[in-house]
Amino acid sequence: MEMIKDSVVILTGASSGIGEETAKELSSKGAKLVLAARREERLQTLTEEINSNGGQAVYKVTDVASSEQIVELAQYAHETFGQIDVLVNNAGLMPLSLLNKQKVEEWDTMIDVNIKGVLYGINAVLPYMRERKQGHIINLSSVAGHVVFPGSAVYSGTKFAVRAITDGLRMEESPESNIRATIISPGAVSTELTTTITDEDVKGGVDQLYSDAIKPDSIARTIRYAMEEPAEVAVNEIVVRPTSQQM
Repeated sequence: MEMIKDSVVILTGASSGIGEETAKELSSKGAKLVLAARREERLQTLTEEINSNGGQAVYKVTDVASSEQIVELAQYAHETFGQIDVLVNNAGLMPLSLLNKQKVEEWDTMIDVNIKGVLYGINAVLPYMRERKQGHIINLSSVAGHVVFPGSAVYSGTKFAVRAITDGLRMEESPESNIRATIISPGAVSTELTTTITDEDVKGGVDQLYSDAIKPDSIARTIRYAMEEPAEVAVNEIVVRPTSQQM
């Protein structure tokens, strides 16, 4: 817990699901939070709840698909709290579809949010962390970043990319700047992620898989665990899925 207390944490995708639960979990351990998402009303409500319970949180409406907005988010965090200790790249979309449905706009959106959003976040915080020679970047991948199934080709591609980017970050920065890199790959989690699926040929199977979904606070505790380890320990990758989930 001492690793978390007073740590300044930027958390994207904070307005619901894993992001919201992670904000509450880390706040309970004394983290100072900079919450980011596109839905201001939800961000405002969550920030007020955390602060009223004795925590410290601010928010900034941010679209992670915009490099400029994420740079501004990092600047805001640094100006507000004087440092950036942790970035949790949590924002993501999962509009699964068969390739023959040609949902090109959905592919583009996934690439913009799931891959570019992660890269933009790393780009924004890395200068601050390198200057202090410490920091922790936690990227949310997925079980779909380990296996591919019909309908997941593009989504899995984005999540395989997150794993590759994170491991590259680890190899480049851990020995030089003492920056830790963590990949967390959730299985079926009860969030809004499946609501973006428009391909009815895929949605039925996904809904069945998610009937046994675990609660997002399980992933929040996993993030907390990775952060709690002492600075000389890097938790590089964790897969968390429902006990009943085979893939």
